[in-house]
Amino acid sequence: MTHHEHPDAALVRRGYEAFSRGDMETLRSLMTSDCTHHSPGSGPMSGHFKGADNVLAHFGRLMELTGGTFRVEVDGVYPDGRGHVMATHKWHADLGDRGIEMRGGLFFTIVGGKVTDVDECVEDIEEADAFWAQAG
Repeated sequence: MTHHEHPDAALVRRGYEAFSRGDMETLRSLMTSDCTHHSPGSGPMSGHFKGADNVLAHFGRLMELTGGTFRVEVDGVYPDGRGHVMATHKWHADLGDRGIEMRGGLFFTIVGGKVTDVDECVEDIEEADAFWAQAG
């Protein structure tokens, strides 16, 4: 990247990179201890995961349920310079005999150089729910 990247955008990119490597230690260092991740829908992977331990456990479960096939490709990272970053991506996963590929995004709240809140959005909530419902 030739242009100067806002520190909040760089933080979010580091998070995506750590997630893709399965580097939970780095992920933990990027979030506050009371960080909350909100996942859309009404399936087994939906809901509010409060605290870094629960957020990381949720990420671990994504990997576990999908046999390590869950992966994310970042499209764009857009800071507002006031403590928020919007990131868009495409995610893929296999579960049982089904595969899914879907666009989505994360809306981050950042305070003091750490992520305090992540709101997840997906292209098709019903399709995502049906996919994760296989996990029971």
